[in-house]
Amino acid sequence: MPTYELSLILRQMSRSDMVATLKRTATAIFDKGGIIRKLDNLGTKPLPFKTSAHGVVHRTGSYFVFKFDTPPATIDDLEEEYGRDVDIVRKRIYRADFSQQEEITCTLHEELQPPAYRKDVQKMIATAERSKAKKTFKYNTGLDYYPFQK
Repeated sequence: MPTYELSLILRQMSRSDMVATLKRTATAIFDKGGIIRKLDNLGTKPLPFKTSAHGVVHRTGSYFVFKFDTPPATIDDLEEEYGRDVDIVRKRIYRADFSQQEEITCTLHEELQPPAYRKDVQKMIATAERSKAKKTFKYNTGLDYYPFQK
C-alpha cells in the first residue's frame, strides 16, 4: 500500500468537537482498510485569506496532517466523504514519496563528545577560517596607502 498525506484545516471549534472530528476522519481511513502512521497537530492559526466552506466564512482554522497507508482505490471515496464533512474547511490528499529520503543514522556517540571533537563543529570552524582568508583586500596600486580614503 502506498503512503499518503492528508492535510486538513478544521473550522475553529471546542477541543471535544475537534477530537470527535479527528476520530471521524481516522475512522474513515480505518474503514477503507488504511493504516495511520502519524498525526501532526500544527496548531490553530489565522487563515491566509477568508475561506468559505459549507456556506460559512472562516478566518481561523486548526491545521492537521495525517500520514497513512491505504489502497489507491479508496482515495476518491475518502475525498468524497471529507468533502461532505461540515467541520473540514480544506482538505488535500497527496501521495508521499519517501523513497528519495536519505537513510538516517544514529549519531548519539558523536553528539555526546565535547563540541571541539565533533565532525560537524570541526567542519564549521574550517569553513569560518576559509571565509576569513578570502576577505583580504589587495590594493594593486603600487602605493603604500589607499588614495580614496577620506
